[in-house]
Amino acid sequence: MSLLAIKSIKSLAPLLDRVLVQRVKAEARTAGGIFLPEASVKELNEAKVLAVGPGGLDKNGKTVAVSVQPGDKVLIPQYGGTGIKVGEEEYSIFRDYELLAKINE
Repeated sequence: MSLLAIKSIKSLAPLLDRVLVQRVKAEARTAGGIFLPEASVKELNEAKVLAVGPGGLDKNGKTVAVSVQPGDKVLIPQYGGTGIKVGEEEYSIFRDYELLAKINE
């Protein structure tokens, strides 16, 4: 990731209950060391959380905190979210409730 891309992403601050994520790229080699052609490498539904908003509002106007923090790994839906491209890197913004699961390691 270039220095410009890092600065650009750090300047993005998700609003309300939105979460900025970067999809984890699938390995181009198998565990046995066999190289996989780019066409056969599937995108994973796993992503790393880069930034989160302050939280959404409930019907009484109180802030409801987002359920994930930067650095967490999450499962995201195959489709959806808003795509953002900065340089060669691709990112997505999802609402907190659109995330499928948090991956505990």
